[in-house]
Amino acid sequence: MDSWQVQDAKARFSELLEKTMRNGPQIVTRRGVEMAVLVPIEEWRRLQSASRPSLKTLLLAPTPRFELPVSRRRELSRRPPVDLA
Repeated sequence: MDSWQVQDAKARFSELLEKTMRNGPQIVTRRGVEMAVLVPIEEWRRLQSASRPSLKTLLLAPTPRFELPVSRRRELSRRPPVDLA
C-alpha cells in the first residue's frame, strides 16, 4: 500500500485513482499522519456488506441479537394515611 501526501494526492488525483485501481488501497497522509484511504469501489462494497447485516437478516435470524432484561414488577405498597388533626 502506497502513501501519498495530501498536496500530492490533490495535484495528481488521476494518477492516485489509477494506482488505486491497479494496486489496491492508497493511503493519504497530512503532515506524516495517516488521514484517509482510497479504495476501489468493489472492495468498498464488499467491506460494507461484510461489516453489518441488513435489517432483513436481523429480523429473520433464528436467535435474537441481544436480550433485553425485564425487571420483575414490585407489588404496590401504600403509605399509611397521614393524620391531619
